[in-house]
Amino acid sequence: MNAHSQDEAQPGHVYLVGAGPGDPGLLTLRALALLQTSDVILPDDLVSDEILALASPTANIIPVGKRCGQPRITQAGIHDLMREHTAEGSSVLRLKSGDPLVFGRAGEEIAALREANIPFEIVPGISAAFAVAAELQTPLTDRSSASKLIFATAHHAAGKLELTPKWTGAFPEDATLVIYMPGRNFRALADDLIASGIPANTPCVAVSKASTPEEHVHASTLATLEDAAVGPAPVVMLIGHAIQVT
Repeated sequence: MNAHSQDEAQPGHVYLVGAGPGDPGLLTLRALALLQTSDVILPDDLVSDEILALASPTANIIPVGKRCGQPRITQAGIHDLMREHTAEGSSVLRLKSGDPLVFGRAGEEIAALREANIPFEIVPGISAAFAVAAELQTPLTDRSSASKLIFATAHHAAGKLELTPKWTGAFPEDATLVIYMPGRNFRALADDLIASGIPANTPCVAVSKASTPEEHVHASTLATLEDAAVGPAPVVMLIGHAIQVT
C-alpha cells in the first residue's frame, strides 16, 4: 500500500473511503477529492444521495449495499468488481458510510486487495458515534464517569447472528457503550444489558438517521427504553453515565 502522492484518484488503485454519517459537510477533504476524480464508485446503501451527487458526472456508480438486510451483491462479488475495474486501469472508490474500519467489512476487502496485489489507500471517515455525540452535545468519555469507550454491534457474520451483544463477566462501570446495528428489539437488548450488570438507571439514547434532516432522538434509561419510540434504521445507541442529553 502506497501513500497517495496526488489529490486525484490514480488509475488501477482502490480507495476504501469513509463517507461519514450522511451529511456532506462531514466529509474529509481527501474523501471529497476522491469522489470528484474516481472512475468507478462502489457505495453502500447508507451513503446519502447528497454525497453521491458530489461525484464526477462521468463516474460509473455501482451500488453494492443491502436493502432490508438483503445484499444486492455478495461480498465476493464486490471483490470481483474491484479486481475487474482496476485491471482495466480504472480508479475505484469503495465508499462506506461512517468510517471504513468500523463494522464495514474492511478486513475482508483489504485481504482481497492484498491477495490480488492491487494498490489501495484507506481514508477514514467520521463514525456515527462521533457524529451523534457532537449533534447531542454530549461527551462520550468523562473524567468522573467514563474512561473507556466500547464499540459493539448486534449484527454478526452468517451463522453467528445474535439478537444482543453478549459479555464475558461484568460490564465495566466506567465505560460508554456504543451499539451499531442494534436490530429492532430494543427492549430485549436493554434487558440483556441490565442482566449483564449494567444498572437499569444508566442513561441511554437511540438516534435514528444521524446527521440527516430525518434524525430522530429517543433519550431514556435502559429501564425505560421503548421499542416504539425509536425511529427507523439506521440506528446507533449510546449507553453510559457520560451521556448527557437534555
